[in-house]
Amino acid sequence: MKDIQNHWAQACIESLVEQGLIAGYPDGTFRPEQRVTRAEFATLLIKAFPRAASRPAIQFIDVSASHWATAAIRTAYETGWLSGYPGKRFRPNQAIPRVQAVIALAAGLEKSPGQPANQTSPEAILSQTLADAATIPSYARAKVAAAIEQQLVVNYPDVRRFRPNQSATRAEIAALLCQAQAQTAGAASPVPTQLIATPPNTEIRGVWLTNIDSQVLFSRAALTTALDRLSEHQFNTVYPTVWNWGYTLYPSAVTTRVFGAKQGLYPDTENQGRNEAAEAAQANRDMLLETIELAQARNLSVIPWFEFGLMAPADSPLAQRHPDWLTQRRDGTTIDYQDNGKYARVWLNPCHPEVQQFLVDLVDELSANYAIDGFQLDDHFGLPVAFGYDETTKALYQQATGNPPPADAQDPTWMRWRADQITHLMKRLFTTLKARRPQAVFSVSPSPAGFAYNRYLQDWPAWERSGYIEELLVQIYRRDLPSFIHELEKPALLTARGHIPTAVGILTGLRQDPLDSVLIENKVQATRQRGYAGVAFFFYDSIWQVAAGEPIDSRSVMVRSLFDTPKSRPGLLVEPAAEKSVASPLLSTQ
Repeated sequence: MKDIQNHWAQACIESLVEQGLIAGYPDGTFRPEQRVTRAEFATLLIKAFPRAASRPAIQFIDVSASHWATAAIRTAYETGWLSGYPGKRFRPNQAIPRVQAVIALAAGLEKSPGQPANQTSPEAILSQTLADAATIPSYARAKVAAAIEQQLVVNYPDVRRFRPNQSATRAEIAALLCQAQAQTAGAASPVPTQLIATPPNTEIRGVWLTNIDSQVLFSRAALTTALDRLSEHQFNTVYPTVWNWGYTLYPSAVTTRVFGAKQGLYPDTENQGRNEAAEAAQANRDMLLETIELAQARNLSVIPWFEFGLMAPADSPLAQRHPDWLTQRRDGTTIDYQDNGKYARVWLNPCHPEVQQFLVDLVDELSANYAIDGFQLDDHFGLPVAFGYDETTKALYQQATGNPPPADAQDPTWMRWRADQITHLMKRLFTTLKARRPQAVFSVSPSPAGFAYNRYLQDWPAWERSGYIEELLVQIYRRDLPSFIHELEKPALLTARGHIPTAVGILTGLRQDPLDSVLIENKVQATRQRGYAGVAFFFYDSIWQVAAGEPIDSRSVMVRSLFDTPKSRPGLLVEPAAEKSVASPLLSTQ
């Protein structure tokens, strides 16, 4: 046929023509881009896959006895290939959507997604395989996942885009039938392999490495032991802190210039500054360089983590050298006391041009000098809602709106404006990383969306919609399973899951307070069952600390049962999105 030469589906079309399952038109064309009706699809199905009836016939009120496909429609219904619409309607002349064609094949061939306890759930199959998974209707999701798992889905031109609601063309239907035939017979398929949607054998298995309540970062020997243990237990990602307590944890020319300290690996958590004696023992050691070298030799990805974000200790050299960089409450106070007053923090002003440039310079330095696999911001890349009344921010708000900031720090317009300034800074950091390292993943590990916005003006759903997040790892540190599951099912998280690899941060314990192993295991299973891309544990030391009454080796046994086979990290599902407006509807408290 003259219009299929060099067509992507040519081999499939010719195979089906040779079998007598499909034909061209009298003028010698096939018309591969012409839409296929439900009646035509019914005819093709029963010819390609003849089978005995499995349910009684039904008389569709919109299929007359004289309709050319009456017999085929009846047979397709009786044999379970196709169903009708409410009111006994079949809609024979409707162009069949791609999703209907695929679920008909999955249902007719009786394909169901397998899900052993530690394997990929249907939702994970969709979210990890398709960039447009969120557009698949709820009624079809399990069957589409089954079809992907059985390699029945053919997507042209982009294998990651299913386009479920788009009408199927004659070429697409030919390819789907061809692929279904091959999979059923266990034979080679003429469909180009790069067009067959295949679920990746991937899962984020991460752990945060911190310099608080942990010795893991303080020597090469400790790092080697820790990374060996993680590799042996099938982890694939480490998130080492590199910006904490007002210092970088790598030698930094930026911090040397800005406030005179090259790095500060060893914090004194009682007195807030550096432990000078312990720090002296570190000399000029480059912890990050060691981590990258040791981790990548063990197939562990390294995604450095800015643990303090826009926050700093009140008596840090950064805060002392640049008091004008700090934001404040309406009463002029700058100190944010945390942990029952134990720690005095201040917050850098995200609206201040010099603060923005400082953070941009840090990310640029980090991505220029180290072979990192990504970069992560967390819940501290935000601003407590009471802050923002410094002179710089007030002047900018007055200039933008014509009004001074309202006295009510929770005024919706005032909150939205400040949140958008943080989002604009987020964009700058994203573009800085990607300019240096396009393949590095930009990761964010925030709190759940409602809390993040209403308490810290952090609008990560807007960041995700704008394409500035390529991995989302939401901290759900609930200490009971019901509230943990409740957070897993929040709309913002479910939406993000359909766009980018979205994983869950699970608390394994705090200092001398490990969580129960069974609870941790149940949380991982709940996360998998709901289709998330993986988990990360906070933090390294507490993974291995047994809770009261547990056998001494129970933690290692738990991790081995959860991660019994190796899996790689998911890659980037989509290219960075086109620039959009960063504004989003206000989030209610969640």
